[in-house]
Amino acid sequence: MTSDAKIVAVPEVPIVMPADRLTTLEIRAAEQEKTIEELSGQIAEQWKVIERLRKSLEQVGDRFADLEERAGPRHEAGRPPHW
Repeated sequence: MTSDAKIVAVPEVPIVMPADRLTTLEIRAAEQEKTIEELSGQIAEQWKVIERLRKSLEQVGDRFADLEERAGPRHEAGRPPHW
């Protein structure tokens, strides 16, 4: 009887020394800090855009209200004369 079993090599797991592990964690922390700073900058820029758009919308609303006042009385919709 022959066996079809194959021998599979288990990959070696590198032994990580505490100093290497600490260095890896420091690198990750630095990268995360950089990412947080970049995101904070983007949020600040977006907030400026939102404020500018809010002011523009407020001005448009004011202009629209002014035009409505100048337009005079509104005509109510009713049946057209040909009914």
